[in-house]
Amino acid sequence: MDDTKLPTEEELKTRLTPEQYRVLREKGTEAPGTGKYLHEESDGTYTCVVCRNPLFASTAKFDSGTGWPSFDDALPGAVVENKDDALGMSRVEITCGKCGSHLGHVFNDGPTKTGKRYCLNSVCLDLDSK
Repeated sequence: MDDTKLPTEEELKTRLTPEQYRVLREKGTEAPGTGKYLHEESDGTYTCVVCRNPLFASTAKFDSGTGWPSFDDALPGAVVENKDDALGMSRVEITCGKCGSHLGHVFNDGPTKTGKRYCLNSVCLDLDSK
């Protein structure tokens, strides 16, 4: 994909799986415990599946016990935080800083020194291994 041009919604509907489209573009959530990166331990950089934007270093990943891949820090400028009051909850949604796709949520209850827990949907990610 050309890095300067983001795909259209129609292109994404044909390129992404129905589950990826539902989560990334319609702000869905994958079922806990089902994501392919939940127990991944390889070194590399997690990127946005839509636009290849680098999001998280594998060194920031930790087991939160929540059923979703969790990270304690995003790469600089990689994600945007948005207030999310949907479903009767007050949360902070994170979207890709390049294409605006929904990735998950960030919470201030992480066990590491950052105090953050970026809770991600695996279907939103690719892992570029070192």
